[in-house]
This record gives sequence, structure tokens and C-alpha cells, in this order.
Amino acid sequence: MADGSVFKAALTGSIAMGKSTVAVMLRDAGVAVFDADAVVHRLYAKNGGAVEPVGRLFPSVVRNGAIDRVALSKQVLNNTQAMKQLEAIVHPLVRREQDAFLETVKSSEKSIAVFDIPLLFETGRAAEFDAVLVVSAPYEVQRARALARPDMSEEKFEAILARQVPDEEKRAAASHIISTDVPMDDTRARVLAIVSELQSLAGER
Repeated sequence: MADGSVFKAALTGSIAMGKSTVAVMLRDAGVAVFDADAVVHRLYAKNGGAVEPVGRLFPSVVRNGAIDRVALSKQVLNNTQAMKQLEAIVHPLVRREQDAFLETVKSSEKSIAVFDIPLLFETGRAAEFDAVLVVSAPYEVQRARALARPDMSEEKFEAILARQVPDEEKRAAASHIISTDVPMDDTRARVLAIVSELQSLAGER
């Protein structure tokens, strides 16, 4: 669904698919990119907007005026009710930041805005966007990347996967798929081709 004169595209993908790398490529191509994860980091930092309400819900996760993300993860990872309570606090705060970002893009000369939203399908938001870019790689590649992270275990990886819409479903619902199990130059070429296509679509409206 269109919003004003800005063409809105969502960028998403499951854990360890290479979405952050693709987001950097989009920025390098001059595209305005909203980073939901970065917003959450700011909300959890000292004096961030989520510290006080999250702290009321989970008092033990507040350390030195900020949310300890590792402690919070342990509280909610396998607790569906706790996760829903957390999302009810955080998602509206992120949406507020997203709306402000869109207004900034509207006032600029840019015709495209990309919203990096990890849980796009999980939160039922795909229909809000003019295009959906899904970053993908085979499971074996995804698993190896995830387990190479310092804070990751097999149990945590599987728990995160269980909460996410399967990659094949995301791919089926995508308007564009970006593969990251290929040479970096190939992924970058795919990103640039998509940017060119989106700019053309934006210009047609």
C-alpha cells in the first residue's frame, strides 16, 4: 500500500541470513534505510524509552539504567506470554520512530524508503509495503553463521527459528529475493538491480 509520494519497501529475513549486510549495500546505493534493530538498541540503552516500562515488567533485566539484552532474552525466549507482553511495549515505540523516519524521507528528495524489519511477516505487516525484499540463504549456511556468533547456542538458535516464519514461506511471499550464499559481488549486483527497479516503479506513480 502506497504512502504519499515515497515508495515503501520492507527488508526482512530470518536470523543469520545476511540482512544487515544487504542493508549496508542499500545505504551505499543511496537508499534511506530504517533499522528497526538499531532503534530497539536505542530504546534499551540508558535513558531509552523502553527502559522504564520494560523494567516494570521484568525488574531483573535493568542494569545501570539500561536493559540487559542477554538477561531479557533469557526471560522471554521460551515464554510466549512474556514475549507478547514485551512486544506490546516495544512495537508501538518502534512504529513511532518508523513514522518519524518516513516523514523525514518525504521531506527529502528520495523516492524510496526501505524499512529493515526482522519480524515483518511474524507481525503481519507485509501488506503495508509496496515491495517486500527477503534476504535468504540455505539452512546449512544460516545455521553455520548463527552458531558462529559469540552469544549463540544450538538451543537458542532453534528457539529463535521456532518463532520465525519459515524461510520458504517468506520467499514465497516476497516481491524480490536476495541470496547471500553467493559471492558478495553477486549479492551487491542483485541489490543494485532491485534499487534501479524500485526507483523506476516509484517514478511511475
